[in-house]
Amino acid sequence: MKIKKIDNILSISKVKSIKTIDFNQKFIFLAKTDEEISIVHDKDYLLEDVIEESNYWRGFRVEEQLDFNLIGIIKKISTILANNNIPIFVVSTFNTDYVLVKEEHFSKTLDILEKNNYVIE
Repeated sequence: MKIKKIDNILSISKVKSIKTIDFNQKFIFLAKTDEEISIVHDKDYLLEDVIEESNYWRGFRVEEQLDFNLIGIIKKISTILANNNIPIFVVSTFNTDYVLVKEEHFSKTLDILEKNNYVIE
């Protein structure tokens, strides 16, 4: 399976409101529930109304468009990384899964996945 590196260094933020979010940013992932609003964004994009933030994440996306009937794509990746003591943060869009790891684990993550037959782009 192919995975593509995301060049950006990312932050994960919990915010009070989305009123001032610039959705024209290159990479914005928003999740809103009845309990919180979380945003994954470029580290250099400074948000207002931040409650909590975790910085210096790097990531990759599964390059193939995934059908909703496919089972185990993230499980396989997360198991490989968990077996190597690498914590992850996963977000998904309609078509694509994204896996984020702390920047200090990124090179090791790519090496491990490559050794497990993933093609890194």
